Amino acid sequence: MTTDSPRKNSHATSGDLVARPVRAAVVGALSLLLGATVPQEQEWRSLFNGEDLSGWTVKVAGHDLGDDPLRTFRVQDGLLTVSYEHYDTFGERFAHLFYDEPFSSYVLRIEYRFIGEQIEGGSDWAVKNSGVMFHAQRPESMARDQDFPISLEAQFLGGNGTDERPTANLCTPGTHVVMDGELTERHCTNARAPTYHGEEWVTVDLIVRGGTSITHVIDGDTVLTYERPVVGGGAVNGYDEAAKNDGDPLTGGYIALQSESHPIQFRQVLLRALPRGP
Repeated sequence: MTTDSPRKNSHATSGDLVARPVRAAVVGALSLLLGATVPQEQEWRSLFNGEDLSGWTVKVAGHDLGDDPLRTFRVQDGLLTVSYEHYDTFGERFAHLFYDEPFSSYVLRIEYRFIGEQIEGGSDWAVKNSGVMFHAQRPESMARDQDFPISLEAQFLGGNGTDERPTANLCTPGTHVVMDGELTERHCTNARAPTYHGEEWVTVDLIVRGGTSITHVIDGDTVLTYERPVVGGGAVNGYDEAAKNDGDPLTGGYIALQSESHPIQFRQVLLRALPRGP
């Protein structure tokens, strides 16, 4: 950025003195007009305080909202941890930890790692399998025995040491999305993402623009994009039919971290608001 030198400023003409306020007013007006369409940089906001689960509410399948008798979700050494140390067997007790505030347009940054071994009774597909649900239904609207919230899921997977198993995929419990201009009804879609075989930390960014578009990003690389999510389809059980209106657009909702039988830890859950989309 260049600026006028002090010498030039000291010889400003009367025309310059009149023009400057006019230019400033024009720039200000244009900024207001463009602000509706140009994303504005916002501060990152941490949804997890590193100390406790303030601001979060748990929903375990088969239990009332807020009831987590086996302490599936807890904070250990400053990390938000999904643990099964008090379980004898998993028993299809899928669980989700909901942040108490809904969001629409934002960047969500999740830093996670898988640890340890899967609890006995978990399904084969659930080994090193977890995720974050977003644009999810209100936790209060979930039925007592419902397994997954009606939502979009950024699915986190870990490798088995040999096979390719990309992470940051999309799964759609009770929802559909548009990909490449066509409505897709398949439940999960793989991202063009790396496989992480160990217990290393992985950072995933979700760029969510209301009901318009969603982008999954790892290390600055776009690994998956889709748009125009709607309610519809299956892959969710035990729900209240009043909470599932097929065809309704998904323009916002709740964020929830998942428990599917393999221990996982979250080091960061950050959110940066974007201008609200349609």
